[in-house]
Amino acid sequence: MAETVQYIGTGRRKDSVARVRLVPGTGKITINGKDQTDYIPFANVRQDMIQPFGITETNDSYDVYVNVNGGGFSGQAGAIRHGIARALLNVDPDFRGPLKRAGLLTRDPRMKERKKPGLKKARKASQFSKR
Repeated sequence: MAETVQYIGTGRRKDSVARVRLVPGTGKITINGKDQTDYIPFANVRQDMIQPFGITETNDSYDVYVNVNGGGFSGQAGAIRHGIARALLNVDPDFRGPLKRAGLLTRDPRMKERKKPGLKKARKASQFSKR
């Protein structure tokens, strides 16, 4: 039985974690068992998600299978992008330079700020009145 070649990468963004598998193929992207257009309804978010393929000029070279959980559309798309970039490093270590320059290998550290006691949200306070 022939073993198929696959490249694995894990991406994270906000509260989202994506486990990405790249398999040589035609460029089909499957997220949690659904097609990417069914899973992520916004075209601009989907475009950002496949940015690593454009930078490394590997468009339509790999089928992408993703398991992602946590967060919303934007965070999940960012996690998938991070995971694809890390998986492409396993494909060819020479991709490191272009991906690094584009900032796709760095995990985005921005997180939601915690709620403070006495406030309604992280920074929102009730209206102040002198009298």
